[in-house]
Amino acid sequence: MTNDTAPDAPDAPGSLALAPWCGERGLEVLRRQNTAELTEHLGGVESGEQVRRRHERYLAMTDASVGRMFLLLLDGEAAGSVGYWRHAWEGREVYETGYAVLPEFQGRGLAVRALLLCARRAAGEGVLEWLHAFPSVRHEASNAVCRRAGFELVGEVAFEYPPGHRIRSNNWRLALAG
Repeated sequence: MTNDTAPDAPDAPGSLALAPWCGERGLEVLRRQNTAELTEHLGGVESGEQVRRRHERYLAMTDASVGRMFLLLLDGEAAGSVGYWRHAWEGREVYETGYAVLPEFQGRGLAVRALLLCARRAAGEGVLEWLHAFPSVRHEASNAVCRRAGFELVGEVAFEYPPGHRIRSNNWRLALAG
């Protein structure tokens, strides 16, 4: 389950791949994702220093059992990001996932394909049995991505993201084993 390229899909032509998070290319993706439109459901735009610190955290995620961040590449061009990381949830360790597709690449099914690639990586390299996503209940597109990727809706929950910012989220999960 470690194939890093997604099969062709009718709604998303092109070769989609995950690449390890890296230097300037990763930082540029984070800067391009740091817009009011893309952060509306994530606590808002971050300062330049917050973006730099996020980038450093992503670069440090090198132990696949703990989590990994990836650049989403469409035909070699950076189209967004996706990743998974350990998260304590309801008394147990699970993986949490997050994804973002740059505006010019949206509407092609890339987020679903990226999420499935990420789930394959978490299943193949990780050690935990569940992958969870916690999109805001108001973020229709992100909830649709989870549904189309085959995640199970567990229910609505109180969630804190970023730290200090409480939101109502849907708890979606996908079994990584079996």
